[in-house]
Amino acid sequence: MSRSPRILVLALLLVTAACSGARPSPSVTPTAGTSNGLTVAEMEALWRARTDSARLRFTDADVRFMTGMIGHHAQAVGMSNLAPTNGASATIRTLAARIINAQQDEITIMQRWLRDREQPVPEVHITGHQVMVHGAGDAHAHHAHMPGMLTDAQMAELAAAQGPAFDRLFLTFMIAHHKGAVVMVRDLFATDGAGQDTEVFKFAADVQVDQTTEVARMERMLAAMGAAEPTR
Repeated sequence: MSRSPRILVLALLLVTAACSGARPSPSVTPTAGTSNGLTVAEMEALWRARTDSARLRFTDADVRFMTGMIGHHAQAVGMSNLAPTNGASATIRTLAARIINAQQDEITIMQRWLRDREQPVPEVHITGHQVMVHGAGDAHAHHAHMPGMLTDAQMAELAAAQGPAFDRLFLTFMIAHHKGAVVMVRDLFATDGAGQDTEVFKFAADVQVDQTTEVARMERMLAAMGAAEPTR
C-alpha cells in the first residue's frame, strides 16, 4: 500500500466535505480530529478492519490460480533465458527480455498475494532454462498438467535449437504457452465465486489482455518468418 491509512482517511473526509458543501453548524464545536462523530483513529481502525475483511474474501480456485500461474510464468522465464545463448535474432531477444521482466515481476506479485493470505508460497528457482518450483504440494505434477506448459522433451528440443530454428520454435512454443495462460484465466472466471478478490480479478484480467496481445504479435512474427523463407 503506497499511502498510509491516515492519509487515505483524511483524503476521504476532505473529499466528502467538499462534495457535500457541508459546514460545521454554528451551534456545534467539532472536536479536533473528528468527523460525523468518529475520531480519525476510529476511522483508521474501521478502514483497517474492512481491508482485513476484504483479504479473507478469496476462494480455493483463486489460490490454485495464483499458485499455478507462478509455475506457468516461471517456465516462460526459463524459455526466454535461452534467447541470448541460442543465437536468437535481435527481435526475439527483445521479446524474450520483455517476457522475463514482466513475468518475474508478476511472480513476485503472486507470491506476495499468497503470503498476505497465509497460503503456501511456491519458491521459484530458475537457472538458465532449468526451472524448479517448490513449496506448494506436488508442484511439478500440478504444473505439468497446466494448459500450455511445455513437456521436458519440448524444453530439451528448444534448448538444442540454434539461430533461425530457435526463433521459429520459440515463437511456436511461446504462443501455445501464452494461450494456455489465457485458458487458465477463463477457467478461473468460469468457477463459481472465484475472481471476486480485487487483486485476483485485476491480475487475471491483465494477464488475459497482455498475453492475448502478445500472442497476436508473435503470430505476426511467425507468419513473417514463413513468408521470408525461399520457395523450393
